[in-house]
Amino acid sequence: MQKSSLALFFLVMFAIGTDTFLISPLLPVLRHEFHVSTASSGWMVSAYALGYALFALVAGPISDRLNRKHVMVFGMAAFSISTGLCAAAAGFWSMVLFRFLAGVSAAVISPQIWASIPILLPKDKILQGMGIATAGLSIAQMLGLPLGSFFAARDWSLPFIIIGLFSLLLTLLLLFLLPALPPRSPSGNRLSLLKPYFGLLSSRIAVTAFAAYFIFQIGNFAAFSFLGSWLSGAFGMNVAQIGQVMLYLGVGNMLGSLFGSRLTTRIGRSTTLLLGIAVNSVMFPVLSLTHSLSGIKAELLVIFGITGILFPIMISILQSLTDTARGTVSALTNALMYLGTTIGAAAAGGIYQTSGVFMAVTLVTALSFVLSAFLFRKSGVAAS
Repeated sequence: MQKSSLALFFLVMFAIGTDTFLISPLLPVLRHEFHVSTASSGWMVSAYALGYALFALVAGPISDRLNRKHVMVFGMAAFSISTGLCAAAAGFWSMVLFRFLAGVSAAVISPQIWASIPILLPKDKILQGMGIATAGLSIAQMLGLPLGSFFAARDWSLPFIIIGLFSLLLTLLLLFLLPALPPRSPSGNRLSLLKPYFGLLSSRIAVTAFAAYFIFQIGNFAAFSFLGSWLSGAFGMNVAQIGQVMLYLGVGNMLGSLFGSRLTTRIGRSTTLLLGIAVNSVMFPVLSLTHSLSGIKAELLVIFGITGILFPIMISILQSLTDTARGTVSALTNALMYLGTTIGAAAAGGIYQTSGVFMAVTLVTALSFVLSAFLFRKSGVAAS
């Protein structure tokens, strides 16, 4: 039962990851299709992230009082519909609306996955389980993005149709194969949307740890969101060629997600986290100065291999802050990630358009990473 549940979680994260990351290599095509500026095009990334960030804050406390299986089935069905609607977008603002709705739907699903893994798995297997679910996102970058780019080269709407249909299939699989996941919080108590957050954030350690995670995601997605635009502008790549480069990004992330738990066990959670953030704070600016495509591919492999190691560590750290409000933790974690994406993508769009160089964006990423590492170390939660 644990293996089948983890396999489902992997596939769900693959679908959500493909849908989330697909926009980056498609931005040049969609910008041309909808006749918008580089700065405005970033809102096709930000709309999804904003919908996720806003609704996750509501979905988290509610899901702690409900059967997580039912919440996931409902969210997956809504995600299938909203993603399919992106293929029917007639203009820029309709695409922004449908991306917003897809983000709202995803906000219902993925927090349940992170909250369910500590329930389904023994304590010594939780980090490994987090890595398997994260690998779904990594495989989305490795296979989903190139395949999406391949189909988009024929028709930009085709990837959204395929993801929508695949998500519909996953809805049925969740309904029939996932075990019931009843709430641990008493369902008879009066529901308060704010009380779980007040309880969680009453601790200075928790506030500092969440702040560190939030700042990390601002920097991470500032660089990632305009990676495709940089490759298009600096190297004249089309969307299919960008997807091929993204393949190396996905391979690195997958390897880090699947095998990072072994490294973490060997050298410790705190050391792995701080060392990984420090290395990537240097690697991103180096990437922007690289003129060789083979060098860029190798650097993306390393950068996102490290990211694949870091993400499960961060999630497990934040999940360890509570036993009874894991849905709230997952919702806040994901809300901060997508709020960070919104801020990162919007800021990077303005910086990139004003400066005209990707280096300016990666310097923002480097500064964000340095501050994130400082806050994680200050919180002390990584060492616990």
